Amino acid sequence: MITWRVGVVEQVGTSWQGATELSVALDQPWADPTLPARVKALAYPALVGEIAPGRRVWLNVSALARGLGTGGYALVIAPADGQPVEPAPSAGHLVKARYTPLQAMVLGVDDQESEHHDTMRDADDLEGLPVVVADLHSALPAIVAGVRLEAARLGRPTPRVAYVMTDGGALPAWFSRAVAGLRDAGWVSTCITAGQAFGGDLEAVSVHTALLAARHVAGADLAVVVQGPGNLGTGTRWGFSGVAAGEAVNAAAVLGGRPVASLRVSGADPRERHLGISHHSLTAYGRVALCPADVVVPLLDPADEALGPLGARVREQAASLVAPAGRHRLVEVEAGDALRRALATSPVRLSTMGRGLDQDPAAFLAAGAAGVHAATLV
Repeated sequence: MITWRVGVVEQVGTSWQGATELSVALDQPWADPTLPARVKALAYPALVGEIAPGRRVWLNVSALARGLGTGGYALVIAPADGQPVEPAPSAGHLVKARYTPLQAMVLGVDDQESEHHDTMRDADDLEGLPVVVADLHSALPAIVAGVRLEAARLGRPTPRVAYVMTDGGALPAWFSRAVAGLRDAGWVSTCITAGQAFGGDLEAVSVHTALLAARHVAGADLAVVVQGPGNLGTGTRWGFSGVAAGEAVNAAAVLGGRPVASLRVSGADPRERHLGISHHSLTAYGRVALCPADVVVPLLDPADEALGPLGARVREQAASLVAPAGRHRLVEVEAGDALRRALATSPVRLSTMGRGLDQDPAAFLAAGAAGVHAATLV
């Protein structure tokens, strides 16, 4: 189940919060001669220590060997020539990635040893906190761009945005360059990792406690809940990690928040099930979400040769989710040039399924529209 390799670190490359790129020369060649003898690897120093050139390392190359979407990385498991420096003693007994060889013990915001335990013990109400829920990690910067655009238009202070990262994709928040870049730019104030995900500014046992921490510990004005990078899908009705988007709507609603459903939309995906509104959104919001949410439908430019027909398709598909056919509330948001310009100001690269803003604008306009609406609820 794990394809292992050992190699020597030749070069230390780019670093961002929690992660470092390495170039590693492999000892053992691949069975497939077309695969490279030198690989790009990713190390998380908090787990494996600082890795310098010349060190030998164990690598997990399973996904790389299969050509799966890990960003083209081998993943450093541990040094092969000695153990990392012993971590300093610390509080906390929350174990993330439990019972895996790299399980990590962290201090949870809801942990008995946390300074926030008293607050979290009695917390039970989000007090109307707007909570934007999305399927793909790539929606995050677009949602925040929409939030900032609408706050500026209304003449209001820029909302403090907390990102709640669920565990349907990457488990380490450190894997996401988008999160690092958004935090550095001040677009996201706090990253909270929930469930088996870890590495955020705050750690939480569940999406419920992550949302409560966003409101009562981080002081967020608005929360965005979406999985980390690496959406998993199988081409089946229920076999995709985005099912959790519906569960996040339920969590936000039962805690007294205001759930806002961001639709996964595409005009460029060649797969029929993802064209217009993806079946992921239709299933998660139509079948899994049992509490009403604001479903934001972007009003795409009808005069645009490509976006006009797509917008009509999206509105038709959304009808199954909203009253009177569905349980949710329809919210239509203009998704024109102003929003597109705001998306272009993102401090991190906009990319979904390998496509950028120019290749699939509807994907980002739909997410940005959800952010625009959420900002009106702050």
